[in-house]
Amino acid sequence: MAADNKPLMPKATAVWLVDNTGLTFEQIADFCGLHPLEVKGIADEDVAKGIKGMDPVTSGQLTREQIEDAEKNPKLRLKMAAPKHKMPNVRLKRAPRYTPVSKRQDKPDAVYWIIRNHPEFADADIIKLIGTTKATIQKIRERSHWNATNIKAVDPVTLGLCSQLELDLAVSRAAAKHERAQKRAAKKGATLKPVSESLAPGSAPSDTPPDGDEWKLSSELEQD
Repeated sequence: MAADNKPLMPKATAVWLVDNTGLTFEQIADFCGLHPLEVKGIADEDVAKGIKGMDPVTSGQLTREQIEDAEKNPKLRLKMAAPKHKMPNVRLKRAPRYTPVSKRQDKPDAVYWIIRNHPEFADADIIKLIGTTKATIQKIRERSHWNATNIKAVDPVTLGLCSQLELDLAVSRAAAKHERAQKRAAKKGATLKPVSESLAPGSAPSDTPPDGDEWKLSSELEQD
């Protein structure tokens, strides 16, 4: 029987079933996740002394009909009753990455390594991988960090701040994100066109000087 199908308080439930039903030790042990000898010890008052029995019928873990059927058939095994109310799944918020105190001083080195070797990383990508702050990343970029003179570019995997698999996944995701951003910018016309494409036909600048007649005419006009 799966662990999540056991009673909330197995020994207290076993105490109640021993005192209030005609179930066999094996049936009670199977339902409560105990050993039959442990259930026998409860019946002999050698085990679970002082534990108050908990009624599984009142708590909705068993029905009276299930108990009556099992009492008539010793080979029948009890099963947890279906809950009357379905509890919604609670999505736990992912906790921020924990870094041991002994390794926190290495974070600036790892951030600097990522900035130098993977410029496609956004600040959010670095924060997620290393567990640092946006302000720290900005100071390292600007070389205004209080310990900037001692910061060296060191692989975060070598420092033990992340695994090689985590780094590889982060690199691939950042590269894909960067590529998508470039494609969107290209579609919006954000990239500059070559000069030959931006000028109208026939308006391209010419490096050839004007012919003789044109030069003579321009000279006369300047003299006038």
